[in-house]
Amino acid sequence: MDIRTLFLSAVTLAASSISYPVFSQEIISVENSELPEGSGLASDYVRDKGINEAPEVIFSEDFESEQYKKNWDESRDSGGKVLSLVGPDETKGIGQSLKVTATLGKNTGGGLTKWFESADTLFIRFYTRFDQDSDYIHHFVTLRANKGLTGSDRWSGFGGAGLKPEGDARFSTALEPWGNWGRWDAPGRWNFYSYWHEMKASGDGKFWGNSFRPDSQPNIRKDEWICAEFMLKHNTPGKADGEQAFWINGELRGHWKGFQWRTSSKLRANALTLESYVTDRWTKNPTNIVYFDNLVIASRYIGPVNR
Repeated sequence: MDIRTLFLSAVTLAASSISYPVFSQEIISVENSELPEGSGLASDYVRDKGINEAPEVIFSEDFESEQYKKNWDESRDSGGKVLSLVGPDETKGIGQSLKVTATLGKNTGGGLTKWFESADTLFIRFYTRFDQDSDYIHHFVTLRANKGLTGSDRWSGFGGAGLKPEGDARFSTALEPWGNWGRWDAPGRWNFYSYWHEMKASGDGKFWGNSFRPDSQPNIRKDEWICAEFMLKHNTPGKADGEQAFWINGELRGHWKGFQWRTSSKLRANALTLESYVTDRWTKNPTNIVYFDNLVIASRYIGPVNR
């Protein structure tokens, strides 16, 4: 069992019934935020063709190549039965997409991880579609800060479930669908799930992540493609000038300031995991399918695909 599997198992067992604190950072109203909305970098590239050549783009993946795994550093694909490529007839999309199939009792889903050279501000944009029968999902798309990109340092941002990280060790934030312990229709509503050295403890005194989400937003709609994008701005060590925000279909949903993500400038967000990880006890459907496409990591707001 690899280190990531051990970490995910620990999170599932220990955090499945723990409530996540909502941390009170400075909430910037959408109306007063200086962040852009609507069209962005992607507007210059029809269907994202050639977007990887833009100087602001760090990594991109359109899943058009059968050899897509070569573009990623790690894959979690139990028995080769979790990840597959499917065409527009199934996905109702334009081109080929990644299909992630989680089967209860056989696997917990899977996904892909990419390590990359970071930037002061990062934007991660991806398209996703939840199958009509998909249920609750435990973890989704996660950005992690590791001490480095080689050796054991590249894994330093993984693990540590239930523990508050040191400011020079790791931090992470994930954009996820959250079902509010089964109170909202699956898959739930969009939510940031963040770990860092100033996070609040949960009700059991341990540290299971803090949540950031708008006071109100609609449930996530199934069976349609959604453009999701999130931003993380690194703080200056010693200053609480870090930020995070997210957009759905080019609409800014939430913007938070006042983070001290780190205490060392050497610690930078440099790994992205794109996955559908299914374990929640509220998940009842035996087969849970999620699709992904048109992922871009950049140092500038990306925006929806120019169709």
